[in-house]
Amino acid sequence: MGRTSRKRSTLANRAIVASAALILGGGGLAAINVYASAGEGSSGSPPGRTWNAGTQMSTIDCPDVGNELPEVPDQARGEVDRELAAMDTQITDAYRQFADRKDAISRDPNLAENAVLGPLRARRTASIGRIATAVERTADRPQGLEGLAPCSLRADDGNAGKGGQDNGGDQGGDQAGAQGQDGGQDNGQGGEDNQGQQQGNGPEASDFVDIQSVQPNVNKPRQRRGASRGTFTTECGRNENGKFNPDNVIVAPGVSNGAHHMHDYVGNQANDAFAGDDDLANGDTSCRNQGDRSTYYWPVLRLQNGTAENDAAADGGGKDQNVGEIQTPSQVTLKFVGNPTGRVTAMPRFLRIITGDAKALTNGDANANASWSCTGFENRQLKDKYPICPDGSQVVRSFAFQSCWDGRNTDSANHRTHVAFAQGDGRCPNGFKAIPQLVQRIVYDVPPGPGFAVDSFPEQLHKPVTDHGDFINVFDDKLMKKVVSCINGGRRCR
Repeated sequence: MGRTSRKRSTLANRAIVASAALILGGGGLAAINVYASAGEGSSGSPPGRTWNAGTQMSTIDCPDVGNELPEVPDQARGEVDRELAAMDTQITDAYRQFADRKDAISRDPNLAENAVLGPLRARRTASIGRIATAVERTADRPQGLEGLAPCSLRADDGNAGKGGQDNGGDQGGDQAGAQGQDGGQDNGQGGEDNQGQQQGNGPEASDFVDIQSVQPNVNKPRQRRGASRGTFTTECGRNENGKFNPDNVIVAPGVSNGAHHMHDYVGNQANDAFAGDDDLANGDTSCRNQGDRSTYYWPVLRLQNGTAENDAAADGGGKDQNVGEIQTPSQVTLKFVGNPTGRVTAMPRFLRIITGDAKALTNGDANANASWSCTGFENRQLKDKYPICPDGSQVVRSFAFQSCWDGRNTDSANHRTHVAFAQGDGRCPNGFKAIPQLVQRIVYDVPPGPGFAVDSFPEQLHKPVTDHGDFINVFDDKLMKKVVSCINGGRRCR
């Protein structure tokens, strides 16, 4: 990649401090200082922020340093990824300290700075310094990252993802233009606790909505002349064999429990934190067509029914506040679709794509791409609410992945900028080319009502907006050619 300047205008003007008054759950009105980074929805606060004693804060809010690293020299990638994973662990540890002292902190805000935020800031400052040093060995030293070290406490204001009306409007495929609701509907639960509550770690009753109260909101781009209308469906099972781990080989390679939540895996069976491209190329696959050794993974969905899963005392499970009975999907569909404006080109082997944002509660919804619905109601998609489905209807999670590729890279430092969503009219942005779009549909037969949640980083409170999916393309060349041929030829293939 060569020497890369790390002086970005967003970091040159990286932070502003503004006074704000927020209505915080359980504590009335509190005047605070809000520290906002110039990154994509990241926020934190400087030391010394205060709130009224008695305010019940819910979680820790830290700027996402990874979002500010779109370019890192190849030689530094491994060290940078390990430090970013270490920062996730730092937040998890700090959240545990906060959760253990939540009541005391509500009475004595100074305790938050002394016991939680101050030590966390010190650890993050050290990690940011090591990231800057790693980059500096082969490129210009990043400027301004140290301003992202401070974190804050925040209440769960019932506005997960800081929005929810806009689901991008540019995602193409089967989920194009699906828009979430703003959370204003009443799900009939009132202010009562519900069986989905995880001892204060979420979700809450306000995180659910009756799907029948949601208006149809799915719009698809118009198919133009020359559109690639075919599909290719790969059948890889439902993870019936129970392959789970809390690793994330894309974001945190070489780091055990890099995700701090449990993933379902279908496809490649060699996937863990330490799997390289050769391991994936030679791994077994659950896919019917052995030419597809791709890996498909997403956070597990659990019932909050009081049943302890066998990971109740393990990393990614109970130790990271992910509790309850893991649900095997009743159906998983993995379909590759075309582009409404033209032909698609082959994906490069080992292309990595992450869709959605596991930290959308605190990052904001700039990268969120969750879609929740119910069978029989899939023209109604929710972004920041879980659906309550009527009797006979099942919960559906959908992921429409980015469908435009920069034509050069199989990954990027922030794991995002090498791919992009199509624009509102279905065209790829300048410099990007259309590739087959992966559309995942995952169905669960769970009891009606607000009794389930996806796994998440502990501080993300199991919010639905944090849902996300991961994909590494390990199709062999022959099968990828068939995928492209079927899609461009307008055929439906398997």
